[in-house]
Amino acid sequence: MTTILCRKLESEKSQMTFQPIPGKLGEFLYQNISGEAWQMWLIQQTKIINEYRLNPMDPKAQAFLKDEMLTYLFGSEQIDIE
Repeated sequence: MTTILCRKLESEKSQMTFQPIPGKLGEFLYQNISGEAWQMWLIQQTKIINEYRLNPMDPKAQAFLKDEMLTYLFGSEQIDIE
């Protein structure tokens, strides 16, 4: 299994087994976020969806979740990937 320097956990961790979302952002996440950190995000995402009663199919909710994901995984670091 490949290891990467996870930018969320700031240590060498196992890489995700697949790219979590399509496109350049998904590739960036695959290269910089460990499987462990991604699982942590999925738990947090579920909490956010439930707390704010978001509809994941709504484009506004998707944009909100993307911003929350980037903040959760990278903190205040500016990530600008389209």
